[in-house]
This record gives sequence, C-alpha cells and structure tokens, in this order.
Amino acid sequence: MAETSSFDVVSKIDIQEVKNAVEQAMKEVRQRFDLKGSKSEIRLEEEKELIVTSEDEYKLKAVLDVLQTKLVKRNVSLKALVYEKVEKALGGAVRQKISLQQGIPSEKAKEISKAIRDGKFKVQAQIQADQVRVQSKSKDELQSVITFLKSQDFGLDLQFLNYR
Repeated sequence: MAETSSFDVVSKIDIQEVKNAVEQAMKEVRQRFDLKGSKSEIRLEEEKELIVTSEDEYKLKAVLDVLQTKLVKRNVSLKALVYEKVEKALGGAVRQKISLQQGIPSEKAKEISKAIRDGKFKVQAQIQADQVRVQSKSKDELQSVITFLKSQDFGLDLQFLNYR
C-alpha cells in the first residue's frame, strides 16, 4: 500500500520580527527630519495589533511608510496586516489600528480548498482549525498544488509547512 504524503497551508507571521521592525521604525521616526519632535508612536498590543498614532494624517502616512519598509526588510508580509480606518485621538492627533492576521480565516480556507478541488488535482484538502492540510499519494501532485497555490492570490501570505 502506498504511503500518503501531506503538507499544511498556513498563514503565520513571526511576532519577534514584528517587534524588531517596530523598534527599528520608532528609532528612524525619532531621527527623521520631517518627523523629529512630533508625537508619533507605534505600539504592539497583545501581539495581535499595531496602534500607530501621530499629530496629523500626513505624519501618520509617513510613519506607516517607515513601518512598512522595516516590516518588508524583516520578511514580514504586508498581506498579514489588516488596516482599520483612521480615527481622531486626543489633542487633535490621529490613530490607526492595524490587526496582525494569524491563521487562515474559515471563509479563506474554504476558498483555498475549493480552488484545489477546481484544479482537478489528485489530492484531498481538509480544513483544520486555522490551516488547510493537503494529502496525496503522489509527492509530485503535492508539488504541483504548492506551485498552483503560489500562483493564486487569496489576499493572505501563505506558507507551506510539514511537507512529508
């Protein structure tokens, strides 16, 4: 009997890399000429969301640009960030919350497994909590599924783990 092989499709970000990017971004914000002396701040709350505050929307956009640059340099995908709308804070300042997306939401997991089924691959895709497990008897078939999923855009940063 042939042994089945599998891999997991997940969407995770390295929180330590996010912390490092936030520290580097804050260091640059304090030193940048156009932001020097401004009350701009980036905070990581409970490892689930970033809160960016600044004096006005122009400076907020500049701080966000610095943050995004630092995240990209640390290999944190910008697809893992979910931006909420800009809101007013105390003293005329503005604030924006950015949620860090960990795991695959159930509707996206259904979309991924449907795409695999529609691709007519000889594999089984199962949704397991916040990930999708793909199984097959053929490792070549699994490789072609990985290539297919990399070519699709589900609005998530997908990683492929536990390939065996």
